[in-house]
Amino acid sequence: MKKDSVSLWTPGDWNALFGLGTNVLVNLLVMTGLLKFVLQMPDAITFGRILPAVGLMLFMGNLYYAFMAYRLARKTGRADVCALPSGPSVPHMFIVVMVIMLPILSQTGDPVKAWEAGMAWVFMQGFILIGGGFIAPIIRKITPRAALLGTLAGVSIAFISMRPAMEIYMTPAIGLLSLAIILVSWFGGVRYPRSIPAGLVAIGVGTIIAWISTAMGWGWGGMDPQKLLQSFTHFGFTVPLPAVDHVFSGFQFLGFILVTAIPFGVYDLVEAMDNVESAEAAGDTYSTTEALAAEGTISLIGTLMGSPFANAVYIGHPGWKEMGGRIGYSIGTGVLVLSLTWLNITSLLLNLIPVVAILPILLYIGALIGAQAFQSTPTAHAPAIIFALVPHLAAWAKVMVDGALGAAGTSAQQVGLDQLANVGVLYQGLSLLGGGAILTGLVLGATVVFVIERQLRTAAAFALAGAVLTYFGFMHGPAVGFGENGLGVTPMVTLGYLLMSAFFMLCASFAEKPASEQEPTRLPGGDALAEAPGVPE
Repeated sequence: MKKDSVSLWTPGDWNALFGLGTNVLVNLLVMTGLLKFVLQMPDAITFGRILPAVGLMLFMGNLYYAFMAYRLARKTGRADVCALPSGPSVPHMFIVVMVIMLPILSQTGDPVKAWEAGMAWVFMQGFILIGGGFIAPIIRKITPRAALLGTLAGVSIAFISMRPAMEIYMTPAIGLLSLAIILVSWFGGVRYPRSIPAGLVAIGVGTIIAWISTAMGWGWGGMDPQKLLQSFTHFGFTVPLPAVDHVFSGFQFLGFILVTAIPFGVYDLVEAMDNVESAEAAGDTYSTTEALAAEGTISLIGTLMGSPFANAVYIGHPGWKEMGGRIGYSIGTGVLVLSLTWLNITSLLLNLIPVVAILPILLYIGALIGAQAFQSTPTAHAPAIIFALVPHLAAWAKVMVDGALGAAGTSAQQVGLDQLANVGVLYQGLSLLGGGAILTGLVLGATVVFVIERQLRTAAAFALAGAVLTYFGFMHGPAVGFGENGLGVTPMVTLGYLLMSAFFMLCASFAEKPASEQEPTRLPGGDALAEAPGVPE
């Protein structure tokens, strides 16, 4: 390809557009549901202020990352450059609604105050992302790929794949058929007539079955004709309006916001960094600093226009590239989202398309990201990926336990941790292991990689970093701080990381002794820990 003839649209962009477009659509529908049914947000705010601002933000994000891909394609002369996808972060949506907006709503009884607190929270995170973009390249340089992609795979499996998988089996007649349509095309290479994108076929078939079942009285997909008719009343043209005064009004809850804004800002930083690493593993190298600065800046713009949700360097680049996505799919997704939100079509789609017909796309992306962690790293590092995954499984399990107990009108504390432990639910362990899961996965994964490579001093450094992050509550704790009496948020876990670090240093020092002075040290299983005269650094 000539450097001056970059194609903005290829046939594969259709597949990727329906893939990413429907993925973002699912999140928009979930977002709308959270606003309407969890927060009881008035339609005037949901459809008149928040969704138009979110649409503008996502349009800008996809457009900018398409520009980055265009520039990379011109620079390299390659025709297979795929743009970084952009969309709302799924964990972020639930965190800002459940941890920030819902408690403020319960405290004040005012949905406007909840909206303002959410925007103030995102406003702070935007600056964390912009500033963090300058240190992210250093983190990427010193952190093994197995740790970066392993913790990303944990996010993918726990928070992107699990719920869709369960919902597919709750409505299997639609879910499994739609999944089969996706699998035979995107994994099996089957082409549908006239090259119709598999995502469109899956959604179309699922929608037809859902409405037929409604007409027959079977109720698959939960479609309701009355709600569909009512959704037409939301049609219109709405543009976002500046909400600067509302953003700064939200700072009256600053103390409450800071508890989660800083650690989750770091979470978003690491997640975005992992997604850029994922793109590089798939062959497209982008500037981490530029990608994160764009993410933070666009989130700030969206927030100042009324969005309590942040823009994100989206997960799934390898999947969209595998489908044939290049540059145009990103532009197309931005235009699609802008149209849906500014014309208030989201409510119609919420009642027209069964969500279960869209969910197989999320499951497909989750599978690709999980597979990439193993495929793009040395085989010997596979155990490190598992270590990076485990904290996310704990975080997911805690969310499930909390949800179940909350639905029963109680909590883990009310039931009693000992009572839960007696039935096999180690709630305290889930809380500690799952707290700050993306950072925990990063630290554990990196530590194990350097142990495997026998770079024990570097492993000690990562364990020490784990101790510092744990002391201040970024890992294994419910909030950032110093804990009681300045001993750290979770002092025993901090101590554990310190002891781990000291042990690695001791092993490294022993291994560095001259061979004539060195006795092989054997672990309880009988394997020698150090038989070579030195440890590679």
